[in-house]
Amino acid sequence: MVEAPSGFRALPMLARFVVAGTVVCAIFVAVVGLVLGLIAYPPTAWAAVIEVGYPSAVAGAVIGLVVGFVVHIPSCPPRC
Repeated sequence: MVEAPSGFRALPMLARFVVAGTVVCAIFVAVVGLVLGLIAYPPTAWAAVIEVGYPSAVAGAVIGLVVGFVVHIPSCPPRC
């Protein structure tokens, strides 16, 4: 069994979704930006990684926040 790092496990559930969404989106789209940058003009491929990766990290954080809220809502007790 693979253990999650204790720092990540110690985060509240909502923060875990935000961090996971940010990391997954940023890494995936940064690799896509690198490939596109290498195809377009190799000397400036590093800039494409930043241009494309940073906005996707913000979008991943927002998506992770929304997913975290959706997952967290059923576990909350109803208020009277």
